[in-house]
Amino acid sequence: MEDLVVRAEGLRKRFGETQALDSVDLAMRRGTVLGVLGPNGAGKTTAVRVLATLLRPDEGTAFVAGVDVLKHPDQVRRKIGLTGQYASVDEDLTGTQNLVLIGRLLDMPGRDAKRRAVELLEWFGLQEAAGRPAKTYSGGMRRRLDLAASLVGHPEVIFLDEPTTGLDPAKREDMWGVVRSQVTRGASVLLTTQYLEEADALADEIVVVDHGRVIAHDTPDGLKRRVGGQTLKVRPADPERLPDVLRVLDAVAAPGTTAAKDEAAGSRPGTASVPVTSDAALADAVAQMRAEGVEVTELALHLPSLDEVFHTLTGRTRTEAPV
Repeated sequence: MEDLVVRAEGLRKRFGETQALDSVDLAMRRGTVLGVLGPNGAGKTTAVRVLATLLRPDEGTAFVAGVDVLKHPDQVRRKIGLTGQYASVDEDLTGTQNLVLIGRLLDMPGRDAKRRAVELLEWFGLQEAAGRPAKTYSGGMRRRLDLAASLVGHPEVIFLDEPTTGLDPAKREDMWGVVRSQVTRGASVLLTTQYLEEADALADEIVVVDHGRVIAHDTPDGLKRRVGGQTLKVRPADPERLPDVLRVLDAVAAPGTTAAKDEAAGSRPGTASVPVTSDAALADAVAQMRAEGVEVTELALHLPSLDEVFHTLTGRTRTEAPV
């Protein structure tokens, strides 16, 4: 049986007339990253709050690190770290004091709490601001301090609810490195995010939630293959050979499809693409173009993007809230 570090079944939660969770099942394997995607208001944060013991569901069961979330919430809290959508540090305490406070609340000896605070502040690039009150930090610095706070106790399971919101691209990539390092050290991470490229880069598996229900659960590549096949894209070195490229691509096209010039916004001029059914189409196209003396500067075989997956599964863009 798979070693599941998070397991939830039949979670339901209603707020007034809104059914936030509607029989949600979740499963996360130990030592992996589970990405949770969905439109605004789909129920992602509600699910995280239930798993992190901050909210009791109306129905259903949940276990984190083998502990029943509803029966033993105190035990669960000692095994998890949580970073919510908004920084929750104490504005009047310094960076060091914030982290030491968390350590002491976790029953760490004072010396160990201070050592851990220094380690994390350096790790997150906050050592120079360690002695300043958090209220003097920029939004991005507060976010990093909040993330550091969730790691003070070396948690077994880490819940990150849109952790990189408000960070610039460079800091966001730094945060990806932190997530990967935590998994390497044995932690398991459940990540909700509004950045599809973030889920693609980090997640071993992805759950798509819509209107409080899980509508898909698979690996990133599995989701992409479910939505559609692969696309072969070619750019000839000589733009005059584009008609020859189109003819070659037509020969390897998936049934019922034809090759076409890429004219969509953002596409590079002089390229052509076609849907294909297998990796063999790439080798066949290369052999045919070599036989005809067509040199290329771009040749790629790729799956649909997660943006396309998201749109297909939910019927709307990732930022649209459900009615």
